[in-house]
Amino acid sequence: MKGVDSLSAIRHQGELPERSIKSADIIAQRLRDAIFTGTYANGERLPAERDLAEHFGASRGTVREALKRLEDQQLLVRKIGSGTFVHHSGDESAIDIADKTSPLELIEVRISLEPAICRLAAVNATRRDLFDLEETMRKLEAAEDREAFSQADEAFHMALAECTHNPLLVWLYRQTNEVRAHDQWGLMKRKILSRDNITAYNAQHRQILEALRSRDVDQAVSSIKLHLEKARQDLLGAPEGTELGGLET
Repeated sequence: MKGVDSLSAIRHQGELPERSIKSADIIAQRLRDAIFTGTYANGERLPAERDLAEHFGASRGTVREALKRLEDQQLLVRKIGSGTFVHHSGDESAIDIADKTSPLELIEVRISLEPAICRLAAVNATRRDLFDLEETMRKLEAAEDREAFSQADEAFHMALAECTHNPLLVWLYRQTNEVRAHDQWGLMKRKILSRDNITAYNAQHRQILEALRSRDVDQAVSSIKLHLEKARQDLLGAPEGTELGGLET
């Protein structure tokens, strides 16, 4: 069956054994790669959630979250009663760009883009937007490992973009998040996300949120610039090797 064959093909796309793939972002990355490389063709139905969960050794809830992320990125379409189908024209430019973009180049793009996002967010964010940002902020502050922090961090910055209520800007930042999900960035995160750095990043996240609450455009822009400059400096000073696993001091 095609679904079984496709799952077997995914098995060979990443370095992790299939049973150890548990987080939604890694599952989404594996499925994204399978779509871009043609393992799953445009219009093809994906295996059922239970089959994906068994293959990846994850809960169905985690698989469902991964599928939602790909749906938000307009790579999948869910049809009630029929299943989840690939919705992709075959343009491989996104994965090509992710392959070619270094973590430092990604930060440079974010330094160009996110101050404009914060400027508009400070003006346009609704009460509901700010409530959602606070919920994400709590997840950031409660994160006990790199993976939980990384997922909440991506969600926080994506929520900032959504606060602009500018569809084109939201789309542009979604493409930026696509690059953040790439394996190059995943390796770098493991090098720089020490406990001390996460504490510092969260203090800056909190400053950004408070600036938005106060409708202080200048402070919001200043805070995001400081935040991204710290990230850039941390990338430049990242050690050659870092132990994996829990957070380090």
